[in-house]
Amino acid sequence: MKHSALIIILLAIGLVFVSYKWVSVSTTSATEVADASSGATAIDVIMTRSSVRSYTDRDISKECMDTLLRAAMAAPTAANKQPWRFVVIRDRETLNSIGDKFEWMKMMKEAPVAVVVCGDINSSLEGAGREYWVQDASAASENLLLAAHAIGLGAVWCGVYPIPERVMEFRELLALPDSIIPLNCIGIGYPAGDSSPKDKWKPEYIHFDKW
Repeated sequence: MKHSALIIILLAIGLVFVSYKWVSVSTTSATEVADASSGATAIDVIMTRSSVRSYTDRDISKECMDTLLRAAMAAPTAANKQPWRFVVIRDRETLNSIGDKFEWMKMMKEAPVAVVVCGDINSSLEGAGREYWVQDASAASENLLLAAHAIGLGAVWCGVYPIPERVMEFRELLALPDSIIPLNCIGIGYPAGDSSPKDKWKPEYIHFDKW
């Protein structure tokens, strides 16, 4: 009887331990996101963001990527068309290929993840407003960059559209349908060093009421 009771107690302890480890692992990434973003105001994030082109080899969790993509899709969009589309690249061979093909994107060979922000012209406005997809996808891209900085990541926006050769290269590399136009390629990772924002404040660029 005592032997059976001891076995039951040991099994209960083991179950508690396994449950604790499971909860601990499942909440680590979410806590990481929350801790990294706590205390930073929206203005802080905007004013301190900079382009980061060098990364550590630390992986980026699915939870972090979900945060970035949710932030991107919270951007303003003309007539709520939401023509943005996203290709998340983790494949090392593809990232290296981008870095080799484009000199200004060589940092992709270090980045653990890249996001190609695209526009779906079939989901954009018709007629003269068709090119609004560029504004919508750009707003989504900026949201993604700010979200990355807010949770302790670094990112850099590398332009693709409207240069035809770049668009064609990315279409072939990512097997994009004809209706999908790649706007940019954003490299993302944990910064390998410090990066300071440039001072871009120029009051002389501002006009009130009329030019």
